[in-house]
Amino acid sequence: MRFSSAVAAAALAVSFGVTSAAQAADAMGAPTAKLTLTAKSADIGVGYTWGEGKLTYGGKTHTFSITGGTIAAVGFSKIEGTGTVYNLHRLKDFDGTYAAAHGEATLGQGLGGAVLENRNGVRIKIETISQGARLAGSAQGLTFTLK
Repeated sequence: MRFSSAVAAAALAVSFGVTSAAQAADAMGAPTAKLTLTAKSADIGVGYTWGEGKLTYGGKTHTFSITGGTIAAVGFSKIEGTGTVYNLHRLKDFDGTYAAAHGEATLGQGLGGAVLENRNGVRIKIETISQGARLAGSAQGLTFTLK
C-alpha cells in the first residue's frame, strides 16, 4: 500500500512540474535558442550533478558543461533533457548559475520539467526524462559553462 501511495504522489508531482513548465513558456515570449543535455546526479542528503549539453543559438551549435547541486536528495539518476531558451540576446549571457525549485521522484524511469533562470535574465524551459532511483525536493542550482 505504501508503494502505491508513493507512486501516486510521484506521478502527481511530475504532472504538476510538466504542466507548470508548459504554461510558463506561454508567458516567456519568443524562443531565442534550443538546447539538449545529459547529466547524472548522485545524492546522499546533499547532491551533486554533472554533465554536458549542446546549445543551438544563432545558427551555430555550442557545447557546454553542467555542474551543480541539490540541497535535499537521496539516490542516483541519469537525466536527458531538451529545452527552449528565452531572453538570450548575447552568447556570453548563457553562462551562469541557473536556479529552480526542483522536485524529482524516479524509480526506474520518470518525467520532469522546470523553468530555470540565471542572473542575466536568460530563462530555460526544460523537459527531462530520468532513469534510476532518486528522491529530491529542494532548491537546485545548475551552472552552465560554454566550452
